[in-house]
Amino acid sequence: MLLDGASLWFRSYFGVPDSIKAPDGRPVNAVRGFLDTISQLITLHRPHRLVVCLDLDWRPQWRVAAIPSYKAHRVAEEVPASVDVEEVPDELTPQVDMIGAILDAFGIASAGAPGFEADDVLGTLAAAERRDPVVVVSGDRDLLQVVAEAPVPVRVFYMGRGFAKATLFGPTEVAEQYGLPADRAGAAYAELALLRGDPSDGLPGVAGVGEKTAAKLLAEYGSLAGILTAADDPKSGLAKAVRAKLQAATDYICAAEPVVRVAVDAPVTIDRASDALPLTARDPQRVAALGVELGIGSAIKRLQKALDGLPRS
Repeated sequence: MLLDGASLWFRSYFGVPDSIKAPDGRPVNAVRGFLDTISQLITLHRPHRLVVCLDLDWRPQWRVAAIPSYKAHRVAEEVPASVDVEEVPDELTPQVDMIGAILDAFGIASAGAPGFEADDVLGTLAAAERRDPVVVVSGDRDLLQVVAEAPVPVRVFYMGRGFAKATLFGPTEVAEQYGLPADRAGAAYAELALLRGDPSDGLPGVAGVGEKTAAKLLAEYGSLAGILTAADDPKSGLAKAVRAKLQAATDYICAAEPVVRVAVDAPVTIDRASDALPLTARDPQRVAALGVELGIGSAIKRLQKALDGLPRS
């Protein structure tokens, strides 16, 4: 199981009341929500390996160089232009450190890659797996592009509408949901995202080509490459208006393709020798101390109960 760490603790921060505080008054709502989410995921999916994937660079320069508008609206306006900082709530930042301390004390692996986003870490680890089926957990539907059947099954547990309404996507589900070619559903989803654009990431898309049109084109021509070949062929059946829109967006399409696609070759480093999910805490005394310090003993007990339910080798 590969967890999109930032996605999950952002959701926890905004989904759990900020009245949840440590004995010393510090907010711990994101911490409790994150731990409870992991507990629920372990109970539901019963993984024996788990990695929390981190954003070491939420807005990589190589993506910005290709598409300057990439996530530009998320940069805090009050910060000098020379400093690139995502607007993270002041009360969340210290909680991320608390989450890291608890993961370390439990012995739960985390991973990151300098100059890359968590999506790229997830994509790289999923693509590299050769032994076990993979479940990627995120509230970001960009990750739907990593679904696969081979060399191992890769599924995305999409939590964009919360845990209770989470959906498990494989290639079949992605193809059916978005009307994409079933034989390359993951890659086609990335191409769909490129064509329609994504305001939340500052990607303009091809002007006049929305999700339905993009899906129809991909279903008809099979791939972005097939669509562009048709656009360049006056004898193809592509509508003149659509052809004109695609030709006008040639520079954007070329620049956006590597930006939209999740990297599968990021230099990922995992913070411990094994990503095996521990059945008991690596440092139980530190876990207990953090539970008392942060007032989250009940959440820690729920996590240990979820681990207790895993099969013993």
